[in-house]
This record gives sequence, C-alpha cells and structure tokens, in this order.
Amino acid sequence: MNYHDIKHDDMNNGPGLRVTLFVSGCDHYCNGCQNPETWDTKSGIPFDDTAIEEIFEQLNNDYISGITFSGGDPLNANNRVEVCSLIHQIRLKYGKSKSIWIYTGYTWEEIVNTLTPVLLGVDVLIDGMFDKDLADVNYHWAGSTNQRVIDVQRSLEEKKVILYKDNIGND
Repeated sequence: MNYHDIKHDDMNNGPGLRVTLFVSGCDHYCNGCQNPETWDTKSGIPFDDTAIEEIFEQLNNDYISGITFSGGDPLNANNRVEVCSLIHQIRLKYGKSKSIWIYTGYTWEEIVNTLTPVLLGVDVLIDGMFDKDLADVNYHWAGSTNQRVIDVQRSLEEKKVILYKDNIGND
C-alpha cells in the first residue's frame, strides 16, 4: 500500500483532533474529487514501519481522539490488508479510547458481507461516491448528500444501516 499524507491534528475528517491517513488507490474516479492525485495505487510513498510509527506517535497524544482513513479509498483492494492490520493494531493498543473512521466510495451494501473483518474495528464509515451535483457544504462529515455517515457497530448489530447519531445537520 502507498499513501500520500499523514495529517496531524486534523479537525475536518471526524470529531475532535485526529490523525488522518490519506492512502493511494481509488477506482471510483468521482467527478469533483478533492484528492484525484491519490487515485493511482502507485502514487505516493510506500506505507512502511516509519509511517506506522508516525501514526502511533500521534495517537499516543491524549488530545488526539482517533484516526481517519481517507484517500484514495482505504477499502480499495490494494489497501485492505494493510488497513485491516493497522486497525487491528490500533484496537490492540488503545481499545475503544481512539475512534476509527473510514471514508470509502463503496456503499455499505457493497461491503458489509465481504469486509466484515475490517468493519469490526471501525466506529464510523462514510460511504458512497462523492457526487458533485449533490455537494452540500453544510452536510456534516460528508461531501455530498448521497453519502451516509454510518454508525458501524450499531449497523452490524442491528443488521441494517444506522446513521451516526452525533452527525449534526444530517437528517
């Protein structure tokens, strides 16, 4: 897996101050994408032990509320093994004290049955491709109104999509 950036103290991709990992690789090619430079799986730099150490160094700060995986698409086939492994490592070290969010162009329905091992460690999933025609700057945590901000653990338990309750402004 390659990545483009590890953003420290991010306030735009989830609640509180977060670490955001921007991975390489996306097959959705959304019109109006904020990060088209991340589409190519070979772009960016290799995700290695140094990158993992940087992420954990940031997560060790008490003021960091969690990590957000963005991109690119963290659930692109080329990224799934490494993303799943990193989620597992974060859960082992921090338990539920650090929240884990993922932005993906896939819908919940496309991934729930095949990517459950990844989803088991995730708190919130923002699903669906960005749609420029449905863009709404007031839509909290998502870029377009077709995207959903999903409470993953409740959705897995209830076997239906449950929207994230603290998602202010999304009715």
